[in-house]
Amino acid sequence: MIEIDGAYGEGGGQLVRTAVALSAITGQATRVVNVRARRDKAGLAPQHLAAVRAVAEVSGAKTEGLELRATSFTFSPGGLQGGTFCFDVGTAGSVTLVMQALLPPLLASGAEARVVITGGTDVRQAPPIDYLKEVILRHVARMGGRVRLATVRRGYYPRGGGEITVEISPAKLSPINLSVPGALRRLKGLAHVANLPASIAERMRDTALAQLGEATRRASIASRVLGAAEAIGPGGAIVAWAETEHTVLGAARVAERGVRAEALGEAVGRELCSDLAAGATADVHATDQLLVYLALAGGESSFTTRTLSSHAQTAMWLIHRFLPVRFTTEPHGALYRVRVGR
Repeated sequence: MIEIDGAYGEGGGQLVRTAVALSAITGQATRVVNVRARRDKAGLAPQHLAAVRAVAEVSGAKTEGLELRATSFTFSPGGLQGGTFCFDVGTAGSVTLVMQALLPPLLASGAEARVVITGGTDVRQAPPIDYLKEVILRHVARMGGRVRLATVRRGYYPRGGGEITVEISPAKLSPINLSVPGALRRLKGLAHVANLPASIAERMRDTALAQLGEATRRASIASRVLGAAEAIGPGGAIVAWAETEHTVLGAARVAERGVRAEALGEAVGRELCSDLAAGATADVHATDQLLVYLALAGGESSFTTRTLSSHAQTAMWLIHRFLPVRFTTEPHGALYRVRVGR
């Protein structure tokens, strides 16, 4: 049994999600201790608990100590399987974070799968659903993954109630080498609100566009007000992504009380503009999420990024505990080059 110290590195929920995903894929039992020890409220919150239970279901795992606010638990996987699954976070906990744990094992299963997840689609401290769909899944598709995601209904903090469906088809992941982004082909995005004034979405959009400068000529960021059938409760988000010849870069922010719409749009536009100007092939938020897929692809992969976050460094440490992969990082002008190999 591999013991993982949940206080290592960034010490948050990503470590838990990735640990159980890799345990399910490799068949190696794991015990996670000091769960989320670096967070104000340590232990498993509802979204972390939902993620672990979801991975347990698709891998026939036996668990011990798995309960709300648990600070340690064991996870002993059986065999990966496809099929139809339904998971409810039960709160506004993020459905994208549940998918962060669930997608690697389902891709590794080699079987058809359909998943319905209910919870928060656009919540703080988690990737909004459009970022998952338009950025992370585009990277996975470039590696050969076959994943289709549909947003049935949006859900926000504190009510949740959003719903997504995800369909995964059997496919083998292949290595990718993203040395340069290539020419910018299009820049798209969506600023949306539900049960809030339309002006909030418009201000997020307009401020993001103002930050993008020359790239604005190729930009098409839509603003939408969602109806009662499309969302539960008040909320919103802005996600923008740049499609280049060889990659996709993204940035996102979730609307929150007390934060001006202009500040959210400015942050998204500034991040995307900085990545484009630097010639990065993966944005800062995608970096840590891509590592597990590159490790599973085998062979040699590489990409460049502006910053190596603590999340990325923690992910490298954790993946190496389960898989015979080697990560190397080196300065590359204003960027860092990350290599993944065996």
